[in-house]
Amino acid sequence: MGYDTTDFIPCEYCGSQAVDIHHIKSRGMGGSKLADTIENLMALCRNCHYIYGDKTEYRDWLQDIHDKKLLDRNR
Repeated sequence: MGYDTTDFIPCEYCGSQAVDIHHIKSRGMGGSKLADTIENLMALCRNCHYIYGDKTEYRDWLQDIHDKKLLDRNR
């Protein structure tokens, strides 16, 4: 997404510093071996990753947030 290792990368949900890369559809939740695509990888802070990550009830919601970020980036 154009970030350098020295850049502040915001959590895609709350805006805090992201420290985790979350697989929205992990292989264990029905994702494929090709899960490492920008469409499936989301930057999250540790707290948001703990609260929302790897919980099926939040998967579609996280995907919507991420899709909007990707659309905004490509405009």
